[in-house]
Amino acid sequence: MLYFYILLFCFSCFLLFWSGKWLVDGLVKMACFLKLREFVIAFFIVAVAGSAPNFFFGILAALKGVPQLSFGDTLGGNLIDLTIIIALSVFVSKGIPARSKMVQSSAVFTFVIALLPLFLIFDGILSRGDGAVLISAFIFYALWLFSKKERFSKSYNRNSQDLKGFFNGLGKVIFGILILLAASKGMVETAYYFTETFHFSLVFVGMFIIAIGNAFPEAYFTILSARKNQNWMLLGDLMGVVIVASTLVLGVVAIICPIEISSFSPYAVARFFLVMAALFFLIFVRTDRKITKKEGLFLLMVYIAFVITEILVK
Repeated sequence: MLYFYILLFCFSCFLLFWSGKWLVDGLVKMACFLKLREFVIAFFIVAVAGSAPNFFFGILAALKGVPQLSFGDTLGGNLIDLTIIIALSVFVSKGIPARSKMVQSSAVFTFVIALLPLFLIFDGILSRGDGAVLISAFIFYALWLFSKKERFSKSYNRNSQDLKGFFNGLGKVIFGILILLAASKGMVETAYYFTETFHFSLVFVGMFIIAIGNAFPEAYFTILSARKNQNWMLLGDLMGVVIVASTLVLGVVAIICPIEISSFSPYAVARFFLVMAALFFLIFVRTDRKITKKEGLFLLMVYIAFVITEILVK
């Protein structure tokens, strides 16, 4: 039985990567036809597609009565996005410039949003009202981004901007979502088995097992964007995944099934390092308006320190 669930987890991770690739490729084709700015494409199209595993996993976890898995997944995923994925992207590029005023403002919003769920759950529960607050925060950012035309109205440099490409992308999106649903179901069943069999906490399973598996789509896209020097796409995806996971995903999960935390001790280390990662990400983006390889290495060391601390504490 153990080997079956290990194989199921590995196969589900493969499906997540595969479905994420189809979703990203399909949604980019659709967005190019609509002639949107690269940052907006990455934020609202690619990031939403990249967050789809978290979204479907969170809904299934909430319906199963274990929404804590989704909370742990969001904490661990945000840590991975703000440390490992940024570091890998910097290493395969010449640094990530962030000179745009829109990117600078979005970095501040990313910092605030990454920490907002930690603040709201401080009373021990992420209630349905807190979920509504998180969803409202996402709507506020979306309204701000689309309040000025120059923030989003720019065609993406891609040859396939015809109607055929649009429908081709739509087909990929539909197929990707179907695969994604199957993968998310496999991840939930695997996570539930691990917690019951090995007495792992829901936090541990969410932060390490599920978060790493769900990080595959954005890792694929950001590294690919870095190699092609598509820095707007890269930053849009990274900030978008953090914001979408922390607002829409957790907001919907909390509305379906409020997330109750009986003890904060399992989250103490993760909360500390998430605050550190978000703070240094903001500092690196706003000081030199560029994330260098040294700064990427520092962020990578933050995640390594997090893992070592978790092991020593346990």
